[in-house]
Amino acid sequence: MGREMPINAVVLQGIQQRGDMSDSAVKLEPQGAIAARELDGAASTINRIVRNVEQVIYGKRDVIEKVLVGLLADGHVLLEDVPGVGKTMLARALAQSVSADFKRIQFTPDLLPADVTGSSTYNPQTTEFTFRPGPIFANFILADEINRTSPRTQSALLEGMEERQVTVDGVTYPLPRPFFVIATQNPIEHHGTYDLPEAQLDRFILRIGIGYPAPTEEAAILEAQRKAHPLAGLERVCETEEVRKLQELVRQVHVKASLRSYIAELSAASRSHPDVQVGVSVRGSQLLMHAAQAYALLNHRDYVIPDDIQELARYCLCHRVVIRPEARLAGVSELAVVASLIRQTPVPAQ
Repeated sequence: MGREMPINAVVLQGIQQRGDMSDSAVKLEPQGAIAARELDGAASTINRIVRNVEQVIYGKRDVIEKVLVGLLADGHVLLEDVPGVGKTMLARALAQSVSADFKRIQFTPDLLPADVTGSSTYNPQTTEFTFRPGPIFANFILADEINRTSPRTQSALLEGMEERQVTVDGVTYPLPRPFFVIATQNPIEHHGTYDLPEAQLDRFILRIGIGYPAPTEEAAILEAQRKAHPLAGLERVCETEEVRKLQELVRQVHVKASLRSYIAELSAASRSHPDVQVGVSVRGSQLLMHAAQAYALLNHRDYVIPDDIQELARYCLCHRVVIRPEARLAGVSELAVVASLIRQTPVPAQ
């Protein structure tokens, strides 16, 4: 599921269906509580970040925007794709653009939970135990090849991802804000890997594939890296405090009651779908709403429209759906299920 695979016409139709969305209907959408000046400032900052990352990641503006949605919604993102398509560079470029403290954790079979969270060590001079923070104490965490370590070590991230804190030896330590985890995994190679448990997957607001660049874009990448890597000269375009303000602004984006019900109906429909063993969780509904709020702000709006929800449903819901074994053997995919949910769930009237 992680790679950007060809989609048949029926599935694509389900994803792209927008329901009754006329121009006049959109104009009737009630506005949020964000001042025009704040909205313009947010749009300017977001555009600067996207353009800056595009200096390193060529031809993938949509992917950059989706990852940025995860950050603005105060969530975490799982990047699934084959090696060498720019997953690590995307994470580093985004962190560098917003002046974030960046740590990379290479997940391996022998990695222990204490290698992630940190541990208490005995100091003979003071005869006390001193806590030494692990790499999780940073603004941006790249959990590289997260599925190559044991579930026990994978779970070391759970408390931090959900509660923005880490508990070691009974003592709780807050994590810096913003706190953003970008995890990567290769969906093709399964030797020596551990499937992410459902509880771990559910913590990621979006699961995104990058895909290969077009030949012209790949040629541009080769030219850009002929003498030096573009990341070396990438400048910061904002501070982490500005990111925090954007995250607070996202929560002010208006979501009509009818659209909140629409999200709930999509999730409920997944739980009763004949091909689904486990449907979308309540957390999944909450994160889809927050992602839609961030996507609306990214598109210079202070209110959510059905298009926002439908655009992000593919990235937000697919990894929360568990297909029945017999349905999977028949060729049913998570993407096809989400497409059918969008196609069959009535879009609220504007």
